[in-house]
Amino acid sequence: MPDTVVDAATTEDYLAQADRWSARNYASLPVVIARGEGVWVWDVEGNKYLDCLSAYSAVNQGHCNPRIIAALVEQAERCTLTSRAFQNDKLGPFLEQLCDLVGYDKALPMNTGAEAVETAIKTARKWGYKVKGVAADQAEIIVCADNFHGRTTTIVGFSTEEQYKDGFGPFTPGFPVVEYGDIESLRAAINENTVGFLVEPIQGEGGVIVPPDGYLAEAARLCTEHRVAFIADEIQTGLGRTGRLLCCDWEKVRPDILILGKALGGGVYPVSAVCADDEYLQVFDPGDHGSTFGGNPLGAAVAMTALDVIVDDKLADRAAELGDWFMNELRALDSPHVVEVRGKGLLIGVVIRDQSGPAKPFCKALMKRGILAKETHEQVIRFAPPLVIDRQTLEDALVDIAAVLGGEGVATG
Repeated sequence: MPDTVVDAATTEDYLAQADRWSARNYASLPVVIARGEGVWVWDVEGNKYLDCLSAYSAVNQGHCNPRIIAALVEQAERCTLTSRAFQNDKLGPFLEQLCDLVGYDKALPMNTGAEAVETAIKTARKWGYKVKGVAADQAEIIVCADNFHGRTTTIVGFSTEEQYKDGFGPFTPGFPVVEYGDIESLRAAINENTVGFLVEPIQGEGGVIVPPDGYLAEAARLCTEHRVAFIADEIQTGLGRTGRLLCCDWEKVRPDILILGKALGGGVYPVSAVCADDEYLQVFDPGDHGSTFGGNPLGAAVAMTALDVIVDDKLADRAAELGDWFMNELRALDSPHVVEVRGKGLLIGVVIRDQSGPAKPFCKALMKRGILAKETHEQVIRFAPPLVIDRQTLEDALVDIAAVLGGEGVATG
């Protein structure tokens, strides 16, 4: 018989309860969040923290943004779900608003980022067969080493992180891997069966890896030359995070297929989408692809307001201004434990020296000082606060960040 369920009260109680009942697929920091507002969250014991992760950029607009919550509540009282067996009065307006904002003919709505990536893969493959004329079952989509595009079996199959693949094979073929940021590696991989190049403009989970200047533009040019779909995964980098509406905008690149998610749902509801012109999305016929919840009226209403907040509050401009300043301040700390500070906008990676140990003890020390950040790829602390943050809040946080990056309170061994 299962253990008796008891009401959790303290942080330790909640952690023990989750440990007992949850599959152990996360190694979370030992904090239990009960409430969020703007850039702040509070744990179950009332301790206040500055959120410097933003749910992996899903909370660009801030926790419980009042405009987005109001849209959620209003729509929840009217209609939440119809499935795509019927139309609803929010789907069309949402898709029109999204397409007008990012500049495409059509969009295909889904829920999670991984679903959107799978949708983009299916789009590129079917386009390759039906439009480009690639032989049946020979299509290839080139991907990059150290990529992170989600957790489905297809996606982890083309990951270069062995843990992501261990125990989940066999995997889907057709995804040759090239070195990220190496244009010659991409050039050599393109052949007559290549239908797409799937790339993150900045590799977030890979360690906030920023490619060389001009890489995205040259990659897009190569794709155009060889009639290959340039597929940009902007799930984490898009919608203002890097200081532009889309990270590809830094190099004036217009992807053939654009993948959005995370902040598209305003931090309150999962919404994702694939955007492309008719040439790509008109390959679908009824029954080819779908989702019960994709394009539901609740998600559509939330997403429309989430987009309004990004535009009306000029969150991309705020990310550009504060991101430049914050990165310069972090570099000026001249910590003996830091190799490099890199990023764009408010997607920033602080690389910890191997000799100083992994990044996780630094994140735990930050947590004890009221700052929530998360390590990625063992050695990188990612700082990505909600884009509604102000400079004074960052200035205040820098005092504690400087102390931790200087080694104060960092457990070793």
